[in-house]
Amino acid sequence: MLYELTRFSEGGDLFNLFRYITFRAGAAFFTALIFGFIFGRPLINLLRRKQKKGQPIRDDGPASHFSKAGTPTMGGLLILSAGIVSTLLWARLDNPYVWIVLGVTLAFGLIGFADDYAKVTKMNTKGVSGKVRMGLGLLVAAIAGYAAAVNHPPALTNQLAVPVLKDTLINLSILFVPFAMIVIVGAANAVNLTDGLDGLAIMPVMIAAGTFGIMSYVVGNSNLTSYLGVHFVPGTGELVIFCSALIGGGLGFLWYNAPPAAVFMGDTGSLALGGALGAIAVCIKHEIVLAIVGGLFVVEALSVIIQVAYFKRTGRRVFLMAPIHHHFEKKGWGEAQIVIRFWIIALILALIGLATLKVR
Repeated sequence: MLYELTRFSEGGDLFNLFRYITFRAGAAFFTALIFGFIFGRPLINLLRRKQKKGQPIRDDGPASHFSKAGTPTMGGLLILSAGIVSTLLWARLDNPYVWIVLGVTLAFGLIGFADDYAKVTKMNTKGVSGKVRMGLGLLVAAIAGYAAAVNHPPALTNQLAVPVLKDTLINLSILFVPFAMIVIVGAANAVNLTDGLDGLAIMPVMIAAGTFGIMSYVVGNSNLTSYLGVHFVPGTGELVIFCSALIGGGLGFLWYNAPPAAVFMGDTGSLALGGALGAIAVCIKHEIVLAIVGGLFVVEALSVIIQVAYFKRTGRRVFLMAPIHHHFEKKGWGEAQIVIRFWIIALILALIGLATLKVR
């Protein structure tokens, strides 16, 4: 919105700063961060009053989790509010990719909010039916995938870019939208499964957002794409604003989510943030790279799939408990030990993902 102030610029003045993505990205970061610090505590107090008993704790979970009883959930509202408000202030609102990502974020946030609301009102861990959540998520993802395909340049429409093999494009044709649905919904649910310890999900999400912010800037800049040999997608540079806002809002949330957490992000946050990462990957044609950068989320999701499939087949378990972070809890690892080591893994995977921009 504030980009419109460039109308008053004659070049070389204060208003001219608003033309630069880097300036607006920095401003979006600090706007979201300050938003989080200002509204974090009042939101937590409100959630505590409304929820009373907080998020229900699984009976079969690690024993250490029972001490978390009474902690309010839906803290993702803080991240989403900070990120969306900041993006609306600093991004160009005539950019279709901004609206695609904002739409996915808000829609998945509403799905997660409904699930969290059902859990805290019924005081059980089931929430909204999994089929309903999946159906709504697939619908949102289908709309986003189609919108992205319509706005991609003709040479890239319905194409899947292959990292490292930079001249390689796979024509998915009518399968592009179903593929985009899998990417977005898969990312949303993978982040949701990762959100099980204080601070565990939010830092890897911020690391992934920072990585995709850099990639969005590169993919949206013709000079950089020419130098690095990646596909140019005009307009995607504006997604840097959203990524910066997400990081700022995430840090504001982490201030209150750091162990011992004063609030959980809940499905309100995890589904929205995962969906946002998936939508960004689809917009910038880096869907495969998302599996690398978000490799931690992939492993968490796979651990659940493997556990369920193996148990149904044999009646035995591969892991002591799934998702895999609970497996390490059962083995005696401390919560902080698991969280920090997973953060390190997320950072390493992000650097590997960034390396695909230069490898030829």
